[in-house]
Amino acid sequence: MTDRAAQMFPRLTPEQVRRISSIGRRQDIRAGEVLFDVGEQNTSFYVVLEGEIQIVRPIGDREEPVTVHHPGQFTGEINMLSARRSLTRARMASQGAVIVVDRDGLRALVQRDAELSELLMRAFILRRVALIANALGDTVLIGSTHSAATLRIREFLTRNGQPHAYIDADKDPGVQALLDRFDLDVNDVPVVICGEARVLKSPSNEQLAECLGFNKFLDPAAVRDLVVVGAGPAGLAAAVYGASEGLDVLVLESDAPGGQAGASSKIENYLGFPTGISGGALAGRAYTQAQKFGAEVAIARSAVKLRCERPLHTVEMSAGGSVKARSLVIATGVQYRKLPLSELPRFEGLGVYYGATHMEAQLCQADDVIIVGGGNSAGQAAVFLAATARHIQILVRGHGLAETMSRYLIRRIEESRNVTVRAFKQIVALEGDGHLERVQLRDARTNETETLPIRHVFLMTGASPNTAWLKGAVALDGKGFVKTGPDLDHEDLSGWPLPRAPFLLETSIPGVFAVGDVRAGSVKRVASAVGEGSACVQLVHRVLAE
Repeated sequence: MTDRAAQMFPRLTPEQVRRISSIGRRQDIRAGEVLFDVGEQNTSFYVVLEGEIQIVRPIGDREEPVTVHHPGQFTGEINMLSARRSLTRARMASQGAVIVVDRDGLRALVQRDAELSELLMRAFILRRVALIANALGDTVLIGSTHSAATLRIREFLTRNGQPHAYIDADKDPGVQALLDRFDLDVNDVPVVICGEARVLKSPSNEQLAECLGFNKFLDPAAVRDLVVVGAGPAGLAAAVYGASEGLDVLVLESDAPGGQAGASSKIENYLGFPTGISGGALAGRAYTQAQKFGAEVAIARSAVKLRCERPLHTVEMSAGGSVKARSLVIATGVQYRKLPLSELPRFEGLGVYYGATHMEAQLCQADDVIIVGGGNSAGQAAVFLAATARHIQILVRGHGLAETMSRYLIRRIEESRNVTVRAFKQIVALEGDGHLERVQLRDARTNETETLPIRHVFLMTGASPNTAWLKGAVALDGKGFVKTGPDLDHEDLSGWPLPRAPFLLETSIPGVFAVGDVRAGSVKRVASAVGEGSACVQLVHRVLAE
């Protein structure tokens, strides 16, 4: 067995089996009995004592083998912690015996037993990676490069770690037969087929999350110790530290874990990763870590309004319903500022992008590309896309990159044979029929314009805070960022009810904190966001103790 396979399917020692037995129960199982099936949630964890467990993937009236667990081996992948639906079926191949551990017992085990935690978590993560790599799931996306919604759906599924098969309606010769099977027309694309039965036409992220069983029911009457709004680096750090210290934590995320940083192709200046790490990988690890400690993460749940009626805070959500908490952390981050161009909405997802992931890299392979922006995100995108694009132009409004980008990225750009930095340039028009085809630029010094045949533009132009849902609830600065601690002035605190001053990361409402990029005056770096999210939990404890 290779090292990778041995990590995916390790064999437990008798002592390790004994420790698991102490929190589980032994059960004799008949041959052919199904232990769990595709689509089930909150499945139990099984350790084989005698016999074998077959893991299969049902396809119509047949089963495709995935693996076989022998004595000393165990079932499960990362859905054991997230409570997402099972993607496979487990059946006892021969009469035998197993140890059965429910989900709560498994979570307690990985929190208190360091050796088993490392072994189980590594196996769970690698098994989910294998499912994704081999598209072993019951989700099919039929899409088209001529559909902006296709890119959105692909990114949502990918960034949320959902295994799925992608069929290009423009290229796959067998797509019509599949469309006919579900009584669909090519004009219905993009289409998502869930579980070989349910069909969604151009679904929203909320509809996808519901169909795929990403979330448990959120009880509006339940009161959490801490609700974190936003699962970027700052929000996930708050969730990890809060849950690991015993708080009942719920995280609301409108899209996918990782926030804006999750779309970064490679972060090379984050402490502890000398060879760099992708934003997606960092977010995935943090997301799993939060769930390991018991935090609940609700995907595609956007906050639309905050109501504070001490001692509770209520967050209303776009999909309906609300959640209550004794304390709240605002970690909704920022989004790239959009160019003031009337044609922009027409080309978003069809030549204009806000993130440079592997999907966008495939779309612009061997083509010319423009990146707008001079920050680190723009630099990371340029370095990443330079491997596949023909030529990249970085447009900056000022005279260069030195004041806005890390030096290591500037050196990479300077050494790239196919990357050019163009100073004092800005886009003034976008043109094309159905897809972006041409871009008009203007020189800020001479006012001269030029038109270039460009089909791909990446916009990474500054930060606009995601705080529309907070207006009227907490104090914001002139740019919409959340004011905290010493930045709050007398007018901001006119309704402050406590004898103490706000804590460092506390807003104008007691018990409501802001961390990461959304906070006024914060350092816009991943490491800083993680630091604020983790430090904030100590202040949350002080508020809860008041």
